[in-house]
Amino acid sequence: MKGALKTTDKVLAFLEKNRGKFISGTEMAVECGISRNAIWKAVKELREKGYMIEAVSNKGYSLGSGNDIISAEGIKANMEIPLAETLNIYVYDTIDSTSNVAKELALKGFGHGTLVVSSKQTRGRGRKDHEFFSPTGGLYMSMILSPEKLRITDNESITEEIGNEVRDAIKDLTGVLSEKKGINDLYIGEKKICGILIESGSEFDSNTLQWLVVGIGINFDSDIKIFPRDLRNKASSLFTPGSATITKNELIAGIAGRILA
Repeated sequence: MKGALKTTDKVLAFLEKNRGKFISGTEMAVECGISRNAIWKAVKELREKGYMIEAVSNKGYSLGSGNDIISAEGIKANMEIPLAETLNIYVYDTIDSTSNVAKELALKGFGHGTLVVSSKQTRGRGRKDHEFFSPTGGLYMSMILSPEKLRITDNESITEEIGNEVRDAIKDLTGVLSEKKGINDLYIGEKKICGILIESGSEFDSNTLQWLVVGIGINFDSDIKIFPRDLRNKASSLFTPGSATITKNELIAGIAGRILA
């Protein structure tokens, strides 16, 4: 069972849903069900975490359009309401691997659509345990899927479908055209922008597929100059640093929404 949202989470969720608009402290207090003083304290705390929140007399507060911090509230603000209300989302600043955490959650019984996201990975993985370089500026997400809730069930079709959904979400939200190569990687020209890894867990006695974990790593507005030398000529990014036309939260929501539709 989900616990009640913290005050800062309530305020952030409200600001994300009204991004770019000025909302008075009084209106926010009513909508969030808290006092105006609690609003002020929450805004202060969010600013300390790096959120760009403007405050103008007689107009109220506004979350700046250029703010791009990954958060569960920001992801849900860009999803359809039924999905946003039921989805479990776990967000980290840094983690070893989003797929490692997602697999641990799957083994504990966490269900279809559970999403793990991080701004950075220290041990990102590709196929055959190859390292997936995962610095700040990328977007790293893993999702638990239940086979019985998928439209298709055979491995090849699932892999194909996931790749198509990620590619199409990127195209629809950014206008960037990418091409699938290899098993399920996305490229712009000859340079890789996205890796997709699908792992699974089965019941030993019956060999019945229990869950899938889809790991997706995207070079969002990554600085390719900091990549290891052997990757610099092989990797590209959706945007150069500081030039993104959408937020990471929007793209995460778009990808998750397509896969779960």
